Amino acid sequence: MRTTTPIVIAHRGASGYRPEHTLAAYALAIDQGADFIEPDLVATKDDQLICRHENALAVLNADGSLNTQDTSTDVYRRADFAARLTTKAIDGRDVRGWFSEDFTLAEIKTLRAIERIPALRPANTQYNGQFEIPTFEEVIALVQGHASARGRKIGIYPETKHPNYFQSTGRRLDGQLIGINLGARIVEILGATGLTDPQRVFIQSFEVSNLRELRHHILPRAGMRIPLIQLIEDSGAPHDYVLAGITTSYHDMLVPGALREIADYANGLGVFKNLLIPRAPRNELGTNTSLVRDAHDAGLLVHAWTFRAENHFLPAPYQSGTDPAMRGDLAAELDPFLETGLDGVFCDHPDLAVKAVRHHIDLAKRGNHR
Repeated sequence: MRTTTPIVIAHRGASGYRPEHTLAAYALAIDQGADFIEPDLVATKDDQLICRHENALAVLNADGSLNTQDTSTDVYRRADFAARLTTKAIDGRDVRGWFSEDFTLAEIKTLRAIERIPALRPANTQYNGQFEIPTFEEVIALVQGHASARGRKIGIYPETKHPNYFQSTGRRLDGQLIGINLGARIVEILGATGLTDPQRVFIQSFEVSNLRELRHHILPRAGMRIPLIQLIEDSGAPHDYVLAGITTSYHDMLVPGALREIADYANGLGVFKNLLIPRAPRNELGTNTSLVRDAHDAGLLVHAWTFRAENHFLPAPYQSGTDPAMRGDLAAELDPFLETGLDGVFCDHPDLAVKAVRHHIDLAKRGNHR
């Protein structure tokens, strides 16, 4: 499955230019040359899959003010949905807000997307209120239509968000029974829409048990060979492990022996980029780790997340000026990561990543890389 050219995965679409997880963001990412677009998937009250980074559609801070880093829809402005405000425990953390599983798809379709991080992406706020919240089927139709019109393969890279939470059958939250298998629903929809080419789909998760179930049960029953990606944070542990009392952390999963165990159920890793090149004390890039080499030795792909152009997210040497929202030199940050030999990058600004990858490949062909 490895290729000589790293793939560019449009993280939540071209989310550096349009509000994330909207058809506009996904379409722009395709226009910019992304190889894959990445929808995060959560479920509605009537078991439909919609594209949101979290099942929390809008979040309030402890003092009742709006959390402007975790709110991606205008539901908090809707008087008719005021009674849906509630507090839930999501993966061990109490969150107060409005949640996808408390709304039918018809109700979700009355909401509109807004920019999730307006302080860092003020230009995106001009699109607030313009775009619906898309379903998984709508995203697939968008990809298939663009792929047909352009004559090139465009992939889709869905993530199961909080799969254990949604799987928890027999448990009622606010009178609603949550019991949807996100992985099974993804596979069902992929089959129904004919998007089953293993070169055009990855399924990813931060949890482990749902990936194992996909690999050993759900995908074989469906006759599919969709590659799976184990997502890895730089701290903590998979939430399903925490619930099961398993003490293995994400860091524990990165030693060579554990990587070989991951290869039993997954085809690759989706890792926080600092696990490949840690930050030095002055917010510079430090020394490369051996993770890419170790993962490749175990037969695993490595895709790194998340590359963003704003100063706020960049190492100090690649920043421009002092405004956290100003864009710095993302290509310069990407270059040393591409030199590690990784297989793909998640990026909010796909056009910049596409250019950086092409430049990297051109240099490599001419033998000019370090």
